[in-house]
Amino acid sequence: MSVQPPLVPAADGAPGRRRLPLVTLVKAMVRFKRLASEVRRGHILPSLNPLATEQPKMPEKRSMPEKTFWGDQEPLSKIPFQILTGHQHLVSSCHFCVDDTKLLSSSFDCTVKLWDAMEGSIIRDFDDGPKAPILECSVTADSRRITAAAYDKTLRTWDLETGKLLWKIRHEGFITSCNYSPDGKYVVSGLDVDHGICITDARNATTVSHIKDHHKRSVTGCCFDPDSQKVASVSLDKSIKIWDITSQATLLTINKAHTNAISSCCFTFSGHFLCTSSWDKTLKIWNVHTGEFRNRGACATLMHGHEGSVSSCHFARDTSFLVSGGFDKTVAIWDVGEGYQKLSLKGHNDWVMDVAISNNKKWILSASKDRTMRLWNIEEIDQIPLVIKCKKAMGLKVKQCEACEKPFSTYDSDVFSGTVTKCVFCRMDASLSAEASSSSEKKDSPTRECSLGDNHWAL
Repeated sequence: MSVQPPLVPAADGAPGRRRLPLVTLVKAMVRFKRLASEVRRGHILPSLNPLATEQPKMPEKRSMPEKTFWGDQEPLSKIPFQILTGHQHLVSSCHFCVDDTKLLSSSFDCTVKLWDAMEGSIIRDFDDGPKAPILECSVTADSRRITAAAYDKTLRTWDLETGKLLWKIRHEGFITSCNYSPDGKYVVSGLDVDHGICITDARNATTVSHIKDHHKRSVTGCCFDPDSQKVASVSLDKSIKIWDITSQATLLTINKAHTNAISSCCFTFSGHFLCTSSWDKTLKIWNVHTGEFRNRGACATLMHGHEGSVSSCHFARDTSFLVSGGFDKTVAIWDVGEGYQKLSLKGHNDWVMDVAISNNKKWILSASKDRTMRLWNIEEIDQIPLVIKCKKAMGLKVKQCEACEKPFSTYDSDVFSGTVTKCVFCRMDASLSAEASSSSEKKDSPTRECSLGDNHWAL
């Protein structure tokens, strides 16, 4: 059966009708289908007349805006970020260096990479790297040398500027952790098989101290204090130990510090306090002189911040805030003085292995098992509506410390808030000075051992 063309009114307005030529109709239908296809590809088509003789002008194609905000896109908690890709396996550790203009990372893909922080691009891999996964890397404070511990039981050190290997040493067992001293003279390594720590001269690779059986199980993390004289170490045995390089003795042992294995540790800039993260989902801040920790008051919330194991922690240079990363794929930002979580950064697709904070406190770097790093801009964090809302809900008000002149928060509901004129750290420093004066008169033994009980220190 043949299809008849549609009828249209005659041009002269006569009551009769004439038929549209079939060729014209076919051309119009082809044109309509082509324009409809453009609509499906995202173009805006205001109106289409299949019988029009002129091709409608299509709007110019617009490029999609870059995704500049993180995570679940909560309208009250947006933080600008940049994703850094280039590793082929989980990223095990990360650092800022060269005045926050460069980034350093290590990975299970057997590489250590140097990145440009602004461009997010890889500058170089380092020569003569290991053929085994790298568990941790570290960089000197002056950004001249880096070191890395690998599964092949080696510790390697490179010149950061040239990328050339300076020296390599091998241990009998696996090296689980490595960190430079702040003065750049030493490297401390955590050991697996002999449950110890090894302190190495960073210039000539000679061993300064090798303390075997320092812990009862494998050492999971170790770091120097700001004076480069003491080493804190944590272990699968749930304990914390402080080792003194000068006296070659253990100054403090805290047994059963957590209810599960401890994953990492970091000192405050003053060196008076140590933060530890654990598989028991908690963070704890310890007084390294007494072995006590804050388990009451504001900082009790540090014990309930992550929904899974906490893998890493890092203090800001002025100790105003603390950052942690965990199995729950989040990076948590904590107000240290008041002990509450300011914000949780979401966006990684797997376990956050390590975190770092820039010296200017404007950036956070996180390394993840999802093979990426994320560079978060937290410069405007206190202006974020979600943070402001949290502060108001907690009844916090800001004061200026009369000692260090830094801002700090107090609770409106606290009956002593009107009389508190110093921040928590200046108050703690004053308390430590009083304790030191008292202990010097008692002539205590240099080695102390504690078990976690009801120890706490109040503000």
